[in-house]
Amino acid sequence: MRQHSTRISSGQRRRLTGRLEVETEQGAFLGDTRIRLLEAIDTHGSISKAAKFVPISYKAAWDAVDTMNNMADKPLVTRMTGGLNGGGTRLTEYGHKVVELYRALEAEYQATLEHLTANMNSGEAGSLQEFRRLLKRMSLKSSARNQFTGTIIGLKAGEVDYEARLKLDDTSELVAIITRASAETMGLKMGMEAHALVKSSSVLLTTDRDARTTARNHLRGEVSHIHHDAVNAEVTLALPGGKSVCALVSNDSVRHMELAVGVPACAVFKASSVILCASG
Repeated sequence: MRQHSTRISSGQRRRLTGRLEVETEQGAFLGDTRIRLLEAIDTHGSISKAAKFVPISYKAAWDAVDTMNNMADKPLVTRMTGGLNGGGTRLTEYGHKVVELYRALEAEYQATLEHLTANMNSGEAGSLQEFRRLLKRMSLKSSARNQFTGTIIGLKAGEVDYEARLKLDDTSELVAIITRASAETMGLKMGMEAHALVKSSSVLLTTDRDARTTARNHLRGEVSHIHHDAVNAEVTLALPGGKSVCALVSNDSVRHMELAVGVPACAVFKASSVILCASG
């Protein structure tokens, strides 16, 4: 966890404020905006209403939900289809626990900041600016649309490369190929937690259940939402275990494949397209 921001007000007395964030190697996992989004989903039962309440865009809300579900041990949000009100979204029991834990930690965090504020105003804040710069350097962000956390359940060493197999949940696995030097630097071993990054542009989609490809990774699910722009579309597949994978495809491909919400599809990507990260 890290202090997301610190500010010093002008004048003789200084005030330290901040926002609590839970960090992973890929960047922020939970923060104030995402927690408010989860709380709004719990209140409204709708991703569109929750996005307006926060406020963030509808697409940003879906992206945040997908990222949180992919990086968490268990889904925080589930999608409901059909029913009297035509479906919606809701927090899982695990999602409720995460929100409650975050708010409890936030209260403790604010109490600590008040203590630091008292020290600052008594002349003990000489290195505050250095502390802020350190926090900024330590923050790691990734442009990869797909971010997963899993457990290494298979390792195969070659002369040059290593093949690592990650279990994402009870229904999904993926394979990564990295250099032997990278594997040794990260200290990869069976049973350790690792993080996998895959760009959406590296993911291909197929609706052919019998399709055979040379790619090692095939994640099957169904289309949960599609975001269009002038040329391309982001197509997100909901996987059986609650995670999701996003592919960037052309609008022509969406029409040709007749992709729509609820359509079964398979996300295909090479093992060499997977970037692995491991905790130090």
